[in-house]
Amino acid sequence: MPEKTTVLVSGGGPAGIMLGLLLARAGIDVTVLEKHADFLRDFRGDTVHPSTIRLLDELGLGEEFRTLPQSRLTEIQFPDRDGTLVTVGDLKTLPAPYQYVAITPQWDFLSFLADAASREPSFTLRMNTEVIAPIVEHDKVVGVRYRKRDGDGGEGEIRAELTVSCEGRHSGLRRALGLTPHEYPVPFDVWWFRLPRPIHERDRPMRVIPHFGDNEVMVAIIRKDYYQIAYLAQKGIDAQLRAEGVERFRERVARLAPQFADRVDAIRTMDDVHVLDVKLNRLPRWYVNGLLLIGDAAHAMSPIGGVGINLAIQDAVAAATLLAKPLQRHNVTTRHLARVQRRRTLPTFVIQGLQRVLHRVVFVPTLDAKRPGPPRALLFLARHVPSFRRIPARLLGFGPRPEHAPAFARPTRTPLSA
Repeated sequence: MPEKTTVLVSGGGPAGIMLGLLLARAGIDVTVLEKHADFLRDFRGDTVHPSTIRLLDELGLGEEFRTLPQSRLTEIQFPDRDGTLVTVGDLKTLPAPYQYVAITPQWDFLSFLADAASREPSFTLRMNTEVIAPIVEHDKVVGVRYRKRDGDGGEGEIRAELTVSCEGRHSGLRRALGLTPHEYPVPFDVWWFRLPRPIHERDRPMRVIPHFGDNEVMVAIIRKDYYQIAYLAQKGIDAQLRAEGVERFRERVARLAPQFADRVDAIRTMDDVHVLDVKLNRLPRWYVNGLLLIGDAAHAMSPIGGVGINLAIQDAVAAATLLAKPLQRHNVTTRHLARVQRRRTLPTFVIQGLQRVLHRVVFVPTLDAKRPGPPRALLFLARHVPSFRRIPARLLGFGPRPEHAPAFARPTRTPLSA
């Protein structure tokens, strides 16, 4: 006999766990299926923006969040042609206490959210459980088939009034239902790797500063005892880089960032370098009868600005806010799902539009070896018009239409019927 739940969430990432937490606080039965055994995966988005930090405060989780390992980024900086740093966005101009981006390992953040959600009696998280197909009856998604990835690897079914895909840009449910996003051109891919961070460097202030070369870019993100490095180059050259070999790749890194030349041997082989095929896309329609897609499953974001996690969480908050009452009444329809998409379309459209502009004016000229770094006009405004620095800070920190925690999910909870 198939299992039953009110809401089935496929994918235990930030959006999936947050949605489960919020709906469970409304007293709605939620089951989250996550195919991995834990959250320990490298090179995932680790930026928690002011909009998310404020949300955590509204949920009564902010104090606990601030105890997690994290660094604080307060400025967006670019190097000028002479190497001097120009502050393009000043997060210190945002309302206190939300004047920074927290750089927090995603596995710590997800474990923290999952622990908070597990305190709610109507929340269930099942790890090592992979969704393999939707169950469709009478043109409606009524649940999923799953496979256990531990033990006997058995399969089963869970029926649900609503299924939500939070599986990311490679959503299997999206593919199975024939939903195809519109793809926007992206000029680069990202190669991730680690370099050591010696003890004597660990008291340096948190900075995320791009290093621009003739046709490549590198960004270093500070971790407790290592640097997480993103190397950006023209899309589709992964095979070329691997064919050139690790010695040539080390030379690229040392040329872009001479301060790391003494430790590039930590890249032992090209197996230590992990490629991300960067996508920027958006579904025309985020739902079908019985199923909603949010986060990267609905709109994959470029890594520029690290906004993907935070937009996905905002989607989850909007979905919980708009769907909690219909779910409580057991009458969710496509009309309700359409409201979620309408609410989140503007923020998605604006942020993706800005990312496309940044690709075109900053990264394309660099990757085409026409101009390393950002345009002079941008640096001029940042240097000479202090108020200009508020705009990137606001867009990065909160974005358009930031969501707030619904009343039913706050520490002093207001019942849905009120």
